[in-house]
Amino acid sequence: MKILIPVDGSANAQRAVEHVINKIATLKERPQLLLLNVQWNVATGNVKLFINQKTIDDYYREQGMAALQPACAALDAAALPYQYHISVGTPAEAIVQYANEQGVDQIVMGRQGQGGLQSLLLGSVVNKVLHLADCPVVLVK
Repeated sequence: MKILIPVDGSANAQRAVEHVINKIATLKERPQLLLLNVQWNVATGNVKLFINQKTIDDYYREQGMAALQPACAALDAAALPYQYHISVGTPAEAIVQYANEQGVDQIVMGRQGQGGLQSLLLGSVVNKVLHLADCPVVLVK
């Protein structure tokens, strides 16, 4: 069984990680855990005229690792193996695309991310994942 946990560094995403850690003991076999962080594409328009691709890639990697760090630390403390990936794009679409590419059996995610005003303007990532995903999506409060 493969479980995808999208993380954005928020407390809600961390609760999803803790939920998975707590539920693993009830499973017959340990699932393969996949962590995913999606960075918004900031290199649009003329940005690439002023900033080179290596600097942009470094930015995505640094921001992604910062968001993944609490989840990685919790899984390390629980002695659970995992893989992580940092993607660039629109979060909901990137989450579903990665889930499909990896053949995940379940997506476990927090009910809300770092959203705020941004989520009001762009729509809920969670809502989009619920509508686009082919596999079950577990929402954690």
